[in-house]
Amino acid sequence: MTLERNIEAAVEAILFSVGDAVELEKLRYALDIDAETLTGAVENLKKSLETRGVRLMEIGESLQLCSAPEYFEYIQKAVQLRKQAGLSAAALETLSIIAYNQPVTKGKIEFIRGVDCSHSVSRLMERGFIDEVGRAEAPGRPILYGTTEEFLRCFGLKNLDQLPPLPEKQKPPEAGPPAVPDIIADAAAEETEMS
Repeated sequence: MTLERNIEAAVEAILFSVGDAVELEKLRYALDIDAETLTGAVENLKKSLETRGVRLMEIGESLQLCSAPEYFEYIQKAVQLRKQAGLSAAALETLSIIAYNQPVTKGKIEFIRGVDCSHSVSRLMERGFIDEVGRAEAPGRPILYGTTEEFLRCFGLKNLDQLPPLPEKQKPPEAGPPAVPDIIADAAAEETEMS
């Protein structure tokens, strides 16, 4: 076995044992290797996992082992997972606004949506999709909200740059709710099907 292969196995063992995202810097420290060696090992590990039941997912500057999405149905049957209820349209709209405008205050979210969003914000915080990221320099110092690593993980994004671009400004629709970006709408539909 070559040293590089041992590094791949060590990365896999660390990620499996931790069970959560591990920063690349911590992996480099633990393995006592340089960034280039780690990058090569990570790419090789990704390729070797492509045909297996787990995937290596990049979340910002961290890595995590996740189950392959195509095997979810089997996993669900095997462990009888109890899926949380899907997000409502209001929560998805709120999440979209936060994702594209962060950091953002509840007041701005409500201005964009045109309705109170207290329940949606609470629900999104309970699910771990958003968190308080600071306070605005405005009267009353309102809370600023932003998305979390859980949001990235759930929607399969490495970072916020992977959010699909917003459509060009068009004439507003006659009626109906604001459009929800496809990536969030698709994930919500998938989640609802699984519950």
